Amino acid sequence: MLAAALAAAEKRVIQPRGFPGGRPFSPAILVDGTLYVSGQTGTDPKTGQIPSQFDAEARQCLDSVGAILKEAGMGFADVVSVQVYLTDMDNFEKMNAIYKSYFNEPRPARTTVGVARLAGGAHIEITVTARK
Repeated sequence: MLAAALAAAEKRVIQPRGFPGGRPFSPAILVDGTLYVSGQTGTDPKTGQIPSQFDAEARQCLDSVGAILKEAGMGFADVVSVQVYLTDMDNFEKMNAIYKSYFNEPRPARTTVGVARLAGGAHIEITVTARK
């Protein structure tokens, strides 16, 4: 019975306008009221460029997450879990300051991990799970 219920779950791709298409993944998938957002970097969706300053890159990363949430009819208050990947853990405090300006109390559960490299030369990548 559980398998039948899971098989019946409708998956919907969330693709905000202006986001690049043709990638081997969807920006997000909405299923049964839960939104699973793919890792977003600070790449500007219009220009394909990463800002030269970390602060601007982190804001662009979270703005992209916000655009996906909005397209799904959600907002940052609906986020329940966040995963942050940083190529330089010296940016941890900067990231926290910017992060707190997007997420109000009670903030979602979060993991932050230092990694050697990210796709496209990014310095930060964030993925979230949200539930309405």
